[in-house]
Amino acid sequence: MANTPKLSMGWFLPTLGDTSAFGDPSQSIPQSLEHFERVSQAAETAGFDYMLVPVTPFCWDAWITATYMLARTKKIKALVAIKPGYFHPVAHAKMVSAMDRLSNGRVYLNLIAGLSEKDALAEGQFGSKEQRYAQLEEEVRLMKRLWTEEGVQFKGDYYQVDGPKIVPKILQQPHPPFFLGGGSEQAAEISAQHSAVHLFWGDYPEKIREEIKLMRQRAAKYGRENEIRFAMRLQVICRETEAEAWEAADRLIEGANETASAKAMVASLASSISSVANARQKELSNTVGRKMTPHLWTGITEVRPGAGVAVVGNPQQVAAQLQEFIDVGCSGFCLSGYPHHEEAERFGRLVMPLLMK
Repeated sequence: MANTPKLSMGWFLPTLGDTSAFGDPSQSIPQSLEHFERVSQAAETAGFDYMLVPVTPFCWDAWITATYMLARTKKIKALVAIKPGYFHPVAHAKMVSAMDRLSNGRVYLNLIAGLSEKDALAEGQFGSKEQRYAQLEEEVRLMKRLWTEEGVQFKGDYYQVDGPKIVPKILQQPHPPFFLGGGSEQAAEISAQHSAVHLFWGDYPEKIREEIKLMRQRAAKYGRENEIRFAMRLQVICRETEAEAWEAADRLIEGANETASAKAMVASLASSISSVANARQKELSNTVGRKMTPHLWTGITEVRPGAGVAVVGNPQQVAAQLQEFIDVGCSGFCLSGYPHHEEAERFGRLVMPLLMK
C-alpha cells in the first residue's frame, strides 16, 4: 500500500448507544461513561487521530462528553460540532479556546447546519436550512476573527459584537481546523471557504474523484485549492477472513426490520436526518442493492440513516478498498464499526499497519 504522511484517521464515539446486532435488543450497549471511555481508549490505542462526537437528538451532549473523554485520554482529538444558533459565537469561541488549551490542542470543529427541519424547530431555530447555513457561515467568520484579532468590531445579519475578549488565547494557530460533511451547494461553498477537511459520505471512488475536482474549483475562488483536504466517512466491517466479515455484516442487520423497537428507532432517526448526503445514501441502496463493489456494502442504510456505506472484507481487502479512495485524492477517513470498541481494536491491529506502512 502506498504511504502518505498526510493520512489522518478518525473514529466515531457512539454517544447514541452501540450494538453488535441491530435486530437483537439483547446485543444493545447502552449509553454510559464506561462505554464511551472504552471506545475512546480503544480508538486511541488503535492509532486513530481523532474521534467524531455526534450531535443527533438521541446523543449525549457533545461538548460535555468530548471534554470528559479528552480528560480520560492522552493523544486522541475530539471532532465536535458547531451548529448555528446553538451557542453565541463569543461564548463558543471562549469554550473552544478553553478546551483547546486544557487539552493541549486536541480539538477539531465539525460544521453542520442541523440534520432536519424538525430538529431545528425543536431547538428553537425557525429559519430554513438555507438560513441556518448562512448563520453558520457568519458564526465561523466571526469566530475566526475573535481567535486571531483584538477588539473585534462586527455587525452581521445575525450577530453584533463590540470588542469582546477571548480568554484564554487559542492554542492551535491560527485556530482549530474545521471539518464539514455535506452534499448541498451551500454546504460545499462554506466548506470551500473555511474547511481544512471536506468529508464525503460513502460512494464510488470514481464519483469521489469528480467531487474532489469540483470542490477544488470552488476552493480556488478563495485561493484555497491547495489547502483543502478530503476524507471519507465510512463504516467498516473487518475480520480475519472475508467469509467471517460477510457473516458479521449479515448478522449486524439480520431481523432489524422485524422488531418493533428497531423500527421505531429507525423511524425516529430518519425523521431527524434530511440532507442531500443522506438522500444519496438511500439512492445508492435503492439502485445498486447491497453491494456497490465487491467490498462496498450498503446494508447498514437499511437499518439506520446517515453515513451507512461500509467497507467489508479481510484486512487486505479493506485496506485495498480504502486505498482506492486515497488514490482519487482523499487523505483521511472517519470510520465507524459495530460494536465500536471491538471494531476499533481490530482495525488498529489488522488494517492500520497496511495503510501506514
